[in-house]
Amino acid sequence: MRRVVITGMAGITALGESIEQIRDAIAKGQNAVRYMPDWEPYQDVRTRLAAPVLDFTMPAHFTRKTTRGMGRVALMSVISAENALHDAGLHGSEVIQSGQTGVAFGSSSGSVAAVTELGDLLLNQNGRKINATTYIRMMAHTSAVNISVHFGLKGLTLPTPSACTSGSMAIGQAFEAIKYGKQSVMLAGGAEELSVASAAVFDVLFATSCQNDQPENTPRPFDQDRDGLVIGEGAACLILEEFEHAKARGAHIYAEVLGYGSNTDGKHVTQPDHEQMGRCMELALNDADISPEQIGYVNAHGTSTEQGDIAESQATARVLGKKPISSLKSYFGHTLGACGAIEAWLSIDMLNRQQFAPTINLENIDARCGDLDYIKGQAREINTDTIMSNNFAFGGINTSLIFKQL
Repeated sequence: MRRVVITGMAGITALGESIEQIRDAIAKGQNAVRYMPDWEPYQDVRTRLAAPVLDFTMPAHFTRKTTRGMGRVALMSVISAENALHDAGLHGSEVIQSGQTGVAFGSSSGSVAAVTELGDLLLNQNGRKINATTYIRMMAHTSAVNISVHFGLKGLTLPTPSACTSGSMAIGQAFEAIKYGKQSVMLAGGAEELSVASAAVFDVLFATSCQNDQPENTPRPFDQDRDGLVIGEGAACLILEEFEHAKARGAHIYAEVLGYGSNTDGKHVTQPDHEQMGRCMELALNDADISPEQIGYVNAHGTSTEQGDIAESQATARVLGKKPISSLKSYFGHTLGACGAIEAWLSIDMLNRQQFAPTINLENIDARCGDLDYIKGQAREINTDTIMSNNFAFGGINTSLIFKQL
């Protein structure tokens, strides 16, 4: 089996597009949560909080013809992929269209704007809003397809529309595609566009934060005073490459993908199961052929929901022991299909700098959470070469990724 490394990374987040912008915001303890005045007409939605991407750079060569089949979620995906290919030094390379390069990419759903076009047909018997691109923008695999078409990929297309594990599952499936010899290069990641509908899904479950007058103080993962999650948006793409292929072309290597685990709870659609969460981490450790002691930091899913925080932290403590852990969702909110990719990108950056961000707004750790070394207050310097990034989704879908610094 072949070794797999990461040679390119890029994304779009509510705290910026460049890694320097994001690092600076995190260092200042800034989160991207804002009050959403546009949501005020939706009286049955209690939360008015979100972490939107206010702006992102549109490449000059993206014409109307180029983007006509892209909703916001696909557009952020394609731009992130293009920037990641440039970062890897592979943009325009022959390997991209050789059949040896594929894509694994996911989101919770397609573009909400396109869904409303069909909704108008169903609700009002009016099909005038539907056009030739409506379904392309709406379909669950819109990001993966638009990436493959934009770059002329002729290898595998692996869509991963698995809610909050869309991005992490994409990285895991891309890893396995290269590890088992099916591809030499994979574009992998996830994306999500913000809408009030995304917030309503969790609001009806009483899982959203309603601190509408204090957006800077929420979400609060693992804190006893948390009141729920905040929805965000964004995208990230990682370029995975077979090690010898990367080495032969002198590529910069950010990290090695050492292991991947994924399983399902098989119990409940929305209630997490700590036993299977822990089993997923064990699967990743077994795949990486390392012991729990070798993990130096854990990037938590850390949604700031009561059931999620408690189950995840208990599982992590049981499998790994008292490890340093933090949640990047305290900065970006819950970016759903994008979170696994954004968090992998930033976790690898933290690994290479040996500087790990704290969970902001974490003041009083919930006594029901697992016995872990919660990083709070200030960033932590940790001398480690191996980290774990975990994500868990509706449907009881669990993922765990292990990265190692080379």
